[in-house]
Amino acid sequence: MEKITFDNLQETLFHEKLDNGLSVYILPKRGFSKTYVTFTTKYGSIDRTFIPRGKKDFVTVPDGIAHFLEHKMFDKKEGDVFQKFGVLGASANAFTSFTRTSYLFSTTENLYENTKVLLDFVQEPYFTKEKVDKEKGIIAQEITMYDDNPDWRNYFGTIESLYKEHPVRIDIAGTIDTIEEITAEHLYECYETFYHPSNMAVFVIGAVDPDEMMNFIKEDQKGKEFSEPEEITREFPEEPLEAATKKTVLEMDVQRPKFNFGMKCNRTDLKGEDMLRQDLAVNLVLDILFGRTSEFYTNAYKNNLIDETFHYDFTLEKGFGFATVESDTENPTDLEAAIQKTIISEVENWTITEADLERARKRRIGQFMRSLNSIEFISNQFTAYNFNDMNLFDVVPTLEKMTLDDLKDAFSTISSVESHTVMTIVPKAKEN
Repeated sequence: MEKITFDNLQETLFHEKLDNGLSVYILPKRGFSKTYVTFTTKYGSIDRTFIPRGKKDFVTVPDGIAHFLEHKMFDKKEGDVFQKFGVLGASANAFTSFTRTSYLFSTTENLYENTKVLLDFVQEPYFTKEKVDKEKGIIAQEITMYDDNPDWRNYFGTIESLYKEHPVRIDIAGTIDTIEEITAEHLYECYETFYHPSNMAVFVIGAVDPDEMMNFIKEDQKGKEFSEPEEITREFPEEPLEAATKKTVLEMDVQRPKFNFGMKCNRTDLKGEDMLRQDLAVNLVLDILFGRTSEFYTNAYKNNLIDETFHYDFTLEKGFGFATVESDTENPTDLEAAIQKTIISEVENWTITEADLERARKRRIGQFMRSLNSIEFISNQFTAYNFNDMNLFDVVPTLEKMTLDDLKDAFSTISSVESHTVMTIVPKAKEN
């Protein structure tokens, strides 16, 4: 078992890649009574076109199938898996993102019994036509609920306006029409392709003995049969650099407009250390230009262009990336102009100084160190970083080495006017 120490964070990570290809990571945390375990596959909503395991030709499956599969994994012949976790005193859950599907539980008791339940239910698929058809109604209700949520529509509407071809533009849950196309055969085909241990990782963090847990998982996997690991071939369409749509306005039942300024990233072929540096550098630039101590924030708040809902974010994955600046506002036009002015001014006359970088760096390091008190944060972030060949525990040393040139270079990947879009949710017009 590989032992990786991070002296600056006083953390020791244990890792082993098992014979079936499964990567197992264990991070003991002193002083914690709870243990958090995730079992994650590198398979998300964007993986719609691929070559199925054992075949030669590409297939394209209905949108929303990764999320649908996540739902169906809990439903077994003998009943709902949540009941097993409940009897054993654990709290279980799952989620599907653009790039991964994760199953998890947290517990202060019966750790190994709960780990056995997790490993078994994820590695024993059970899909029938009757159960698949029943689930369509449940997920359709979920889709309808999100369609009525203005914040969700604003977020996905922005991504849809940024991307013309890439499947990131499609809602993770799909649509009511696309999930209607899903069959048990589709689910088995996706499961066999993406749920092989070689495409998955187990992460255990908390009150755990690393040797005991590693041996427990190894013995469990030895008792199960898997086909040989096989590289997965996925296909993604070519995406233009410019935004698909410059402006989108949607009427919904809201009290005041919801505004989102989207910026498509034009460098999405990175991985490992280069990707981590790019991710952190863009976030530092956003902190400096739009954070609470920025000139933009001070003026926008003083002029009532933003309120407490103001938020900015950056997402970077292999093949896609985007930054957003959003807020509820009574004046979307002026807010858009203020954001554009901030970006264009920085493009034409770079003003960020070493002092700006140092303040932003210290703030980010402080936030990150506080986050390490949460085993849920570490677990969820570690796997996301790991699937992109990054290491969560390299965040601080990478921030410490960041330079102004790194920030300027990263800013250039999101600052092109052609790659920007504006999404606004406005109150419905009153009927006469």
